[in-house]
Amino acid sequence: MKLYRYILGCIICITASVSFYSCSENFLDEEYKSGYLSDYLTTEQGIVELAGSLYSNGRWLFAFEWAYGITSYGTDEFEMGTDATSEPWMIYDARLGAITTGMNANVPTPQALWDQLYYGISSANTVIANADAVTKADIRNLVLGEGHFLRGYNYYRLVSQYGGVVLRTEPSEGVVRTFSRASEEDCLAQIIDDLQAAYELLPDQSDVSRRGKLGWTKYTAAHFLAKALLLRVSERNESWNDQYKAADLARIVTLCDDVISHRPLAADYANLFAEWTGVNCEAETLPEILMAAEFDNGSTQGRYGNRNFFYWNCQFHNGAFGTWIQRGPWVGHNYQRCRPTEYNILAYDKASDSRFWKSTRTIYNANKSANIKNNNTGENYAIEIGDPVIVFIPNGTVSEDGSSLSYRWDPSWNGKHFALVGESDFEFEGKVVPNAIVHYNGNAGGQWRMQNNSKDAVVAVPKNGYVGLSKFEDGTRTSESGNSYRDGVLARVGETYLIKAEALVRQGKYQEALEPINRLRERAQYKPNEDRSRHQDGQEAFETSSMFTQGSNATMYKAYSKKNTYTITTGLSDFSQPTSLTVSSVSKLPKEDEYILRQLNCSGDYDRMLNFVMNERTRELNGEFHRWEDLARTKLLVRRAMLFNRETKASNTLKDHHLYRPIPQSFIDGLINDDGSALTDAQKTELQNSGY
Repeated sequence: MKLYRYILGCIICITASVSFYSCSENFLDEEYKSGYLSDYLTTEQGIVELAGSLYSNGRWLFAFEWAYGITSYGTDEFEMGTDATSEPWMIYDARLGAITTGMNANVPTPQALWDQLYYGISSANTVIANADAVTKADIRNLVLGEGHFLRGYNYYRLVSQYGGVVLRTEPSEGVVRTFSRASEEDCLAQIIDDLQAAYELLPDQSDVSRRGKLGWTKYTAAHFLAKALLLRVSERNESWNDQYKAADLARIVTLCDDVISHRPLAADYANLFAEWTGVNCEAETLPEILMAAEFDNGSTQGRYGNRNFFYWNCQFHNGAFGTWIQRGPWVGHNYQRCRPTEYNILAYDKASDSRFWKSTRTIYNANKSANIKNNNTGENYAIEIGDPVIVFIPNGTVSEDGSSLSYRWDPSWNGKHFALVGESDFEFEGKVVPNAIVHYNGNAGGQWRMQNNSKDAVVAVPKNGYVGLSKFEDGTRTSESGNSYRDGVLARVGETYLIKAEALVRQGKYQEALEPINRLRERAQYKPNEDRSRHQDGQEAFETSSMFTQGSNATMYKAYSKKNTYTITTGLSDFSQPTSLTVSSVSKLPKEDEYILRQLNCSGDYDRMLNFVMNERTRELNGEFHRWEDLARTKLLVRRAMLFNRETKASNTLKDHHLYRPIPQSFIDGLINDDGSALTDAQKTELQNSGY
């Protein structure tokens, strides 16, 4: 069941915008209606409905390019394809400022995040201030808990990005233009108070009759309360946080244990993303999911809908790969914004860790005919609809002692041309593949590469060619660029385990920290007789769509492959035995981690273990909109991005001040002094984060 349908969308827009800081003429034109609706929002029914509408505030993240730009770019996990729309967020050059400019009008801006979060805070303030109008105690506790949760959550997101921000905990009357920034310490105190209140007020289980199956609960609040405490004790706040560390770390562990004991992990990692079968399917209400932005093919679309599926695939339909694939709802989209870094690919044990194969796509099939000459044979490629035409073989790995990069080379590959269209004669399951791309290796500049006749003749692949993340695919879309109907996951218990692990590391309990990490790694192990060569993602939901059998669509959908390249990548074909990922000792971490830690020049158990947790966060949470905030709060951003992100390193403009985002100039320029005078340049500078 989807969330309670609200009738207050336009009501909240009017009230929140006027009460916070908008002076738009459109809103001034609504003076009479706004006054009437403000009265309504002091009634019992009005407050209950307004509290329900708070859930829609989470949709903004998935609606546009903000999601990857502010959370994934400029980190160790993702570089760009050939589309540089959001390049300023990747390379931290002068365009990333209080007024951000980019390659085109789609570049994310700092004010987008700022405006959306304060919009929700304004509504939450109204709920909290008027909750006494609700007469039934259980409903009053619910709406109060929801108000405190969203306010705490939104301020958490603001502080994670900007540091100290404007604190508003009361509804504003009229247009307010006199604000000052609170310290990061004071902001976090407010966040923790709000999330603690939500933890005490929200129910153990979602109030299904009012909020559907994804209503916020005390465990949603507990998860984010633990995250807020972790932010307070992290390195970015080391100049003032000593007094909080002991109590906060102990509290984090207790909160995480409470969540973990009541909300189980999904049995299989694939349950979370790969096994999405359509709108309102079981995957959207798994107990592991603590918070989600809801979307469907009806009323819960928001302004833009969920458009996150656009950004993660390679550019599979263009001339570099031939013309055998037509993009559309049958295969996904390929705006090629987010290309995994070499670190991202190498972090996984690809023989044993199913999370890699259950999060990525390595084969694309043909869904249209094209005659293209094979320069090696002089004949046209004999490609039939449904044949594989792009095959990635991510056989880059690490030597057994973790000291150097390595890769598996099958002797049968000698003399084969791994190449793009026109040269390849590599075969997959008896079919010649026109685009065969093997290996992601630092010796080739950290880029996918091809071998021409031997493993030593290296040819780099264009930036738009890479293994794409497949977590966000949606096969129920009805047009090439139509919105996705998938819910956007904002928090899940898999991360709760990693929050606990990091808190234990910060307490110096390194061996104990392996326990929650191993629980996730055990889930990621392959089970006996599990088919490791099977690819599945949300695109497969097309099989439930009426479009699937209509006219030429059945041919178009053949672009989707249910195969991956596990066997040719690893050389393993016997799936009868389970794999093992258990880590037994902090002194001997997995070989992938030992290699990464050597590259980072880690020294001492704390440095090693904190970075090990960051590696595990990549494997568990890859692309799930956490990375920039994690690296900023731990002050690992510069160290890791400058080492593992070639584009960030080449720009050489990432500095310590980039641990905070620029305060939007649109906000600063709208402020005045108490006496009505304009701010001076010095006052505006004081409001801005250092370095911008």
